[in-house]
Amino acid sequence: MKSFNTEHDHSAAESGHGYAVTEPTKDVDEDGREKRTGTWLTASAHIITAVIGSGVLSLAWAIAQLGWIAGVVILTIFSFITYFTSTMLADCYRAPDPVTGKRNYTYMDVVRSYLGGRKVQLCGVAQYGNLIGITVGYTITASISLVAIGKSNCFHGKGHHADCAISPYPYMAAFGIIQIILSQIPNFHKLSFLSLMAAVMSFTYATIGIGLAIATVAGGKVGKTTLTGTVVGVDVTAAQKIWRSFQAVGDIAFAYAYATVLIEIQDTLKSSPAENKAMKRASLVGVSTTTFFYVLCGCIGYAAFGNKAPGDFLTDFGFFEPFWLIDFANACIAAHLIGAYQVFAQPIFQFVEKNCKKNWPDNKFINSEHSVNIPFLGKFNVSFFRLVWRTAYVVITTLVAMIFPFFNAILGLIGAASFWPLTVYFPVEMHIAQTKIKKYSPRWIGLKMLCWVCLIVSLLAAAGSIAGLIGSVKQYKPFRTSHE
Repeated sequence: MKSFNTEHDHSAAESGHGYAVTEPTKDVDEDGREKRTGTWLTASAHIITAVIGSGVLSLAWAIAQLGWIAGVVILTIFSFITYFTSTMLADCYRAPDPVTGKRNYTYMDVVRSYLGGRKVQLCGVAQYGNLIGITVGYTITASISLVAIGKSNCFHGKGHHADCAISPYPYMAAFGIIQIILSQIPNFHKLSFLSLMAAVMSFTYATIGIGLAIATVAGGKVGKTTLTGTVVGVDVTAAQKIWRSFQAVGDIAFAYAYATVLIEIQDTLKSSPAENKAMKRASLVGVSTTTFFYVLCGCIGYAAFGNKAPGDFLTDFGFFEPFWLIDFANACIAAHLIGAYQVFAQPIFQFVEKNCKKNWPDNKFINSEHSVNIPFLGKFNVSFFRLVWRTAYVVITTLVAMIFPFFNAILGLIGAASFWPLTVYFPVEMHIAQTKIKKYSPRWIGLKMLCWVCLIVSLLAAAGSIAGLIGSVKQYKPFRTSHE
């Protein structure tokens, strides 16, 4: 086992303020870092993995709260907003020029380059708070999908009204063990294979969900749908209609957001063609693909279940048969979340490790790596600090998931808090600073109006999420099945 030190002469780069530009070679880029090999295709896979979560299966519920008109319109509007702001953010990866400027490795670095001040700290709190919340939420969601497999087999054997309560804790623990192993992948650049696998899984279970919904519609056993969604006095109370509509708008808006990891994804791209051009193409492919699946899942799911659409029509047993296909779809959800967890966890890992190396440059435990030969895999660089810290992070997020199994309701509130600054406010403000748009010009006014509208959406969604969270806490019962 060979030991070596991993510190490089680009400490300036680590600070986010710049770096000594060198001539790129076959092995390194102009900033002295390992040669980037990512393309628009790998970036698209990262985006799809980050965006198309199992939440795609809950969009039928969101459409049910809003109805055919508002639901479809809001889905379309937020796809355009997300793509529009993502192109602005992609142009800010380099500063001051989007093609020849110096690289920024993280979202915080980008904000520091263009805006500075306390906005950098605000960005950090919003980004990393959201990322931590997502990793906890994914642990819970993966366990729900695995529990659903056991319940599906139980219902198939004992009848749809059988008591099939199953503990999610063993599944959470198993998910955590897998993440401890995968967390030793050194950085985002090495995640392409995992993202491609996760993207395929997301397509698979979304397609199965769409297929089952189409079969239900074709069979004629459909729920009642209306232009305005759930009916007050029939499906919901007036208060529930208001709060759930707010929550549904928030769910749709947050379903597209991937700004939390956009810069980290862009930092994997090779420099030719220009990173911003490749990232814009990846964003177009990612958002277009996502919108296609969202509209299909949301609309066909609503057509199948009507105003009684479940929160997730695979894990909430909107379908019981064919049980083997539902089992396979839920297994795909769990497999997708294994990869998606890493996409959202890697920026957290990199942030902590970068700052530890910066603060303790001479500490061998933090900075040294050991080359180990692993059978069939070849040489692998192991860092004891990375092993200890990343393992501790996964253990803590798994424990939080076990202690707060209704955490997904909290995740809606975290999404509401982070959506506006990360997806809208910072990209717009940095675009204004970069392109020097004149104050009170028509374009400036239009961009500011976009910010205000999205802020109002975030506040309303936060109110809806709080109402939903209170309801979830009141109704929560350990291992309760939908038929108890």
